[in-house]
Amino acid sequence: MGALPVFRWRLAPDGYATRRQLRARGLRPGGQAVAAELQRPRRRRGPLVAYLYRVDLAKPVRPMTPARRAALAKANRARRLCPACRRDAGYVIPASLGMCTPCALPEPSPSLRSA
Repeated sequence: MGALPVFRWRLAPDGYATRRQLRARGLRPGGQAVAAELQRPRRRRGPLVAYLYRVDLAKPVRPMTPARRAALAKANRARRLCPACRRDAGYVIPASLGMCTPCALPEPSPSLRSA
């Protein structure tokens, strides 16, 4: 197999799309291999690369089933649960903290503030 065709940023021909562009059209790559690359040059580093897929070989996005919807809701709920205090934080807990903000950054006690 030869090298992939490379196009400059914003100059890809019709019939190619990135994963995000396919998703916006309600499509998915559907197991096809990367068909081409987009490259955006940068000054001091290597180029930014985006992979392109053929639109004519793309398949429709699979519909969301009740079981998949429930599994996704359960996973998102788990991302909001603080492992330290076991409460729902109401937001996705940042990986950098590993726990909710009140547990990670507790307020100093009043006796320490006056000292």
